[in-house]
Amino acid sequence: MTRKFMTATATLLTFAFVVLAGPAVNFNGSWVMDRDRSFGQPAGMQQTMTVTQSEGKIEVETKLILPGNERTVKDTYVLDGKEYDFTPPSPANAPAGTPAPKGKRTANWLPNGSGILVNETITSETPKGPSTTQIMRKWVFTGEGEITITNFVDTPQVSYEAKRVFVKK
Repeated sequence: MTRKFMTATATLLTFAFVVLAGPAVNFNGSWVMDRDRSFGQPAGMQQTMTVTQSEGKIEVETKLILPGNERTVKDTYVLDGKEYDFTPPSPANAPAGTPAPKGKRTANWLPNGSGILVNETITSETPKGPSTTQIMRKWVFTGEGEITITNFVDTPQVSYEAKRVFVKK
């Protein structure tokens, strides 16, 4: 009798945890940055992004629009918590012939699938030698049809926070 009770209780608890955990959020779609509610971005910059999410992976194409300059950046986040090499984009003001920066990235789901956390270490060659930047990106849904991406950036020269609020197109 005790064994049946314990088995039934364990089964019920397992079911309850699965139901409470719920599915991971779905970031798929086209998104436009709400400039008025975002901060830490260059003056006049606009952003749009297209997100394609599949099992365990998010692919992002971000269009960065500045007066006189427009570029597209593509990223892939593998959400398994393992470290992967990636090639970060070169800074827009990098001198010609500067070696491309090198990066390592881990990405995983936040508890209950409520968002993702991405950690990056980027090493760039400078005239003074290698320079390392640490970036933590936190993606969460903060409203109906709204994503907030908070970036915490630490460089040898400065540390700052930037927040981008995106609304679904």
